[in-house]
Amino acid sequence: MQTQATNSALTPFKHKLTSPLTKKQITVLQINLGKRCNLACTHCHVEAGPKRTEELSPEICAQLIELIHKFPQIKIVDLTGGAPEMNYGFKPLVEASRATGKQVIVRSNLTIYFEDEFGDLPIYFANHQVRIVASLPCYLADNVDKMRGIGVYNDSIKALQWLNRVGYGQQPDLILDLVYNPQLPSGEKFSLTPEQIKLERDYKVFLKEKFNIDFNNLFTITNLPVGRTKLHLERKKLYSPYLQFLESHFNANTVENLMCRDELSIDYLGNIYDCDFNQMMNLPAKTRSGENLTVAHLLAAGNLDLIDEVQTAAYCYGCTAGCGSSCGGALV
Repeated sequence: MQTQATNSALTPFKHKLTSPLTKKQITVLQINLGKRCNLACTHCHVEAGPKRTEELSPEICAQLIELIHKFPQIKIVDLTGGAPEMNYGFKPLVEASRATGKQVIVRSNLTIYFEDEFGDLPIYFANHQVRIVASLPCYLADNVDKMRGIGVYNDSIKALQWLNRVGYGQQPDLILDLVYNPQLPSGEKFSLTPEQIKLERDYKVFLKEKFNIDFNNLFTITNLPVGRTKLHLERKKLYSPYLQFLESHFNANTVENLMCRDELSIDYLGNIYDCDFNQMMNLPAKTRSGENLTVAHLLAAGNLDLIDEVQTAAYCYGCTAGCGSSCGGALV
């Protein structure tokens, strides 16, 4: 679906809702381990890259491990970055999470396996039954290399074949998911992500026929106007029109399943946010008394459920447009 944005003023996101966006019980910790990455993708909302040095500290890592052990209500520990594998504390967090029976997700750029010191990762992931959610924003080489850098597509294909060889996409406990992101718009002819089920089928046919690659699920994720995507839109004078486009496709049916409702997003400094996008825009989660939270606060309180209402902003329209968007793909 494609449409031209209108010139109408943007409606504050919270005014679109029929009731406040409340938290459910927290079952997911999404931890951003830092901004170190071997790539510098054009659409990266984290603005990660090889020159970034920010990462988790030993102190915050120890607090997170304590949190993982203390709260059995946590079902999923979702590790992201940057390239999470490059940042301090990655393997200790994987092992603490698996030792307490939690599912571990690693959001991998795939190319990290070919960097010095990281060639053990495919076997390590398999041994710990880590669920891999891997970025492959298109199944065609030109589009991937344009977004992520020359040669990234070929390395990604080799990495996926490597993961298949160790059992990913083959064995039921070794889950390999791929993520699709649209190309960044160059003009006001915007489009939503394609229909997820159909695009997954196209990916599976193409990758199987061309490269004998198998994977489990495809997640379609909208480019939210945050980080490098926001900078790109501002340079092209498309930021406001893009937000208006997203608002014009607001779907109230997505709200029940928004990822911000049952997760805590934690940065490398131990600060708490409702989602990764709020983290990047420095919009902290608030307690019912208006206090900002840290991992230390959660440990002291002995309670993960200290937030009543999710903090919202204009870019929330990106998660609620069309079929919706989350770290697990479409919402409806």
